[in-house]
Amino acid sequence: MSISKILNSLEKSWERDFILLNIKKGLGTDEIVKEFLMKNEKQIKELNYLLRPEDIELLNQVEKLSTCESKLINEIKNLNYLENNHIINKKKIVPSNRVSFNKISSFMINWSNKFVVIALLTISAIALSKQAWA
Repeated sequence: MSISKILNSLEKSWERDFILLNIKKGLGTDEIVKEFLMKNEKQIKELNYLLRPEDIELLNQVEKLSTCESKLINEIKNLNYLENNHIINKKKIVPSNRVSFNKISSFMINWSNKFVVIALLTISAIALSKQAWA
């Protein structure tokens, strides 16, 4: 059997929906992998026999890619947790009588650029009118 046929067969055996269902049921990742290896032992041995050194290097790269994706998912999950936790803590710390400060800061953020432009135009207009009268 060719490598591609073995890989296609193994891919069909590794149904992601079924794996997720087992995870939701509480099975550990080690148990899931062990079960997969037992069910597909013959094909995996044959695949291992057919692998060339460059194929093994490709498998190493795929493993690194999977590790990288796992770390990215973990970072996104942690970032989301930290942001939600920060929002909850911020809501607990800020008393209701400080709403006016939030309104002022919101106003400054939304209107500060317009205010600066108007102020600069006003200063320029005053400077130009003084020059014209001089």
